[in-house]
Amino acid sequence: MSALQDLGEQLVALSVERLKKIELPESLRDAVREAQRIPGHEARRRQLQYIGKLMRSVDPAPIRAVLDEINGVSAAATARLHRLERSRSRLLADEAVLGDIAREFPAADLQRLRQLRRNALKEQDLGKPPRAYREIFRVLRELDGGPAGDADKEDT
Repeated sequence: MSALQDLGEQLVALSVERLKKIELPESLRDAVREAQRIPGHEARRRQLQYIGKLMRSVDPAPIRAVLDEINGVSAAATARLHRLERSRSRLLADEAVLGDIAREFPAADLQRLRQLRRNALKEQDLGKPPRAYREIFRVLRELDGGPAGDADKEDT
């Protein structure tokens, strides 16, 4: 029961946008939104208990899987991020990789990627902050179907 309440606390901690991406019964979604609005400690605690009660009638596995994906815990999410990082590294090493990216993602803006690659290499040479380097990762993540507005989960 407390595990379900902990899962409910994780739902309450999510932003509105991320919460929309999780399929929840309407009563549970409303309870989570209400808990997000409650400022008082005791009232919030009672609302979290109510969310835990509502969670008993819901299969928690899909919710837990989506939360793991959001938090970058799942193996699939980690593997995807590593694959995108390798693609970025290959692109910086060789401009011919743009052809592979064009085949994999026909909607890719190759001119923008080429410019970002040039800027990233220039930033590395001059010791500047890696703005273009990070932007390449964001572009690749968007092309791969990942969230565009999320904070970077990359380590580099």
